[in-house]
Amino acid sequence: MSVLTSIRSQLAPVHREGLPFIGIFALASLFLFWLWSPLVWLGTMATLWCVYFFRDPQRVTPIREGIVVSPADGRVSRITNAIPPKELELGERPLPRVSIFMSVFDCHVNRSPVTGRIEAIVYKAGRFVNAELDKASEDNERNCLVIASDRARIGVVQIAGLIARRIVCFVREGASVGAGERIGMIRFGSRVDVYLPEGVRPLIAEGQTAIAGETVIADLAARDPQRTFRVG
Repeated sequence: MSVLTSIRSQLAPVHREGLPFIGIFALASLFLFWLWSPLVWLGTMATLWCVYFFRDPQRVTPIREGIVVSPADGRVSRITNAIPPKELELGERPLPRVSIFMSVFDCHVNRSPVTGRIEAIVYKAGRFVNAELDKASEDNERNCLVIASDRARIGVVQIAGLIARRIVCFVREGASVGAGERIGMIRFGSRVDVYLPEGVRPLIAEGQTAIAGETVIADLAARDPQRTFRVG
């Protein structure tokens, strides 16, 4: 393998949603260079960060009936039982909820946690408080999806954050999706909540780093027993 081929294999492609932003950052860099040439380094670093932010790497998704994979890259900020948003129509009883916080350095392409059909998509306007706060689930702008698999209905909620101002959805109601397929993107820092069926135990821990489309977060078939974790 040549050096060039080796380098290319390590670089993730850029999602088309990011191209306008990268162009704006590049033009800003040229403007800074025109103002004062040393500022071009600041613009260049910002442009490279924008390219990095909109990366869209390939993922290897485990395929097995019943497993639920993470819909987002980021840190598992909270695992709790919570009443799902009304627009999901998943009932009024608390359900297991896994919250994944995406910082501005995480990949922001979201993926389907299961294979199934997009049963519903509901957008709700709201505030832009820190996505790490628990109240963000109720107060912030969000896009809610219900995905019906052969075993259960899974709720996925894309939540805008303090910096995020745009939730992009790639799928439509009635569409079929495979586990790990791209379903949307949130620009610049945000959170994704996953609502699991009642009684399902998450297989990840708070503080763990999840990888969209690869990290198994639950087993609907209950073949995988509850795990224990060590921090260190």
